[in-house]
Amino acid sequence: MVVGTINWDINLFVKRFAAVGEEVPIERIERVPGGKGANVAVAAARLLGRGEAAFIGALGKDDIAQKQLEILESEGVDTSLVKVVSGVESGQAYIVIDENGNNIINTLYGANLEIRPEDLEDPARKRAFEQASAVVVMDPPIETAEKAIDICHQLGVAVAWSPGTYCVLGLNRLGRDFSKLSYLVLNEVEAQNLTGLSNPLEAAENLMKKYPTLSVVVTLGSEGCALASRRGVIKAPGVPLQKLGYSVVNTVGCGDAFLGAFAAFKALGSEDAEALWMANLAGAINATKSETRGSPTMDELISLRRRVEEAGLTLEEV
Repeated sequence: MVVGTINWDINLFVKRFAAVGEEVPIERIERVPGGKGANVAVAAARLLGRGEAAFIGALGKDDIAQKQLEILESEGVDTSLVKVVSGVESGQAYIVIDENGNNIINTLYGANLEIRPEDLEDPARKRAFEQASAVVVMDPPIETAEKAIDICHQLGVAVAWSPGTYCVLGLNRLGRDFSKLSYLVLNEVEAQNLTGLSNPLEAAENLMKKYPTLSVVVTLGSEGCALASRRGVIKAPGVPLQKLGYSVVNTVGCGDAFLGAFAAFKALGSEDAEALWMANLAGAINATKSETRGSPTMDELISLRRRVEEAGLTLEEV
């Protein structure tokens, strides 16, 4: 189960980003479903099958909401826990993507801010927490994220938190929940914002030492990813997509594909190393697709794994 945001993405593809005050032409435009929480739920559903992933979030009572719910249901995600709110627009993201796949994102959170801590105490949502094999908390309002983590801790359910922009609040605010987590998931910028350390692996190790029950996952973009736990640090190398015949098209959503796959493989009973390896490949596949939700099916993932391992890439201990 995933608790987080759902947005309608307007992707603007350009050759290069505009300087301040400059106008550049848009090569093409795509309007697609997105939002970190919904992306993670879809990524997990594509690997686990219909009805095996659920999403908790909020939408406005508008045309976007109807499209979003239909798309989630077509992907096999359980939408019965989604809150629909009158008088507010569904979330939207305006994403500018250059020819190298880099991106700039401007987001209208809208209804995403309407999922409240008390909503998680609703009998249906509380029952869903009890039945979940794993919960991913993404980027709902901070108080809602903390409530979700607390519920999981009380129930003994494995929970991963990707706090995203909340990392700027620092350890004094976020750290009080870390002892309740199974996994903390950060990218390089978030790791630095949270710890003040520019080396993400050092940041992950320091966090793990400060919170001994915590496992810290750090995504490293094209350089792969790493996981620090009491058993040490393991690193998955970056996938050489171009050497394998792929092109990098759009890096938006790669972290979501990564986390959806990581959670899915943990729900399937995989050890951390296996889940990290498969998640690393899922994020790489996402970069080869123009759509935000370019996460793979199980067949696509297994196919890339075979090619990558034939090329001699493996997990390594750091």
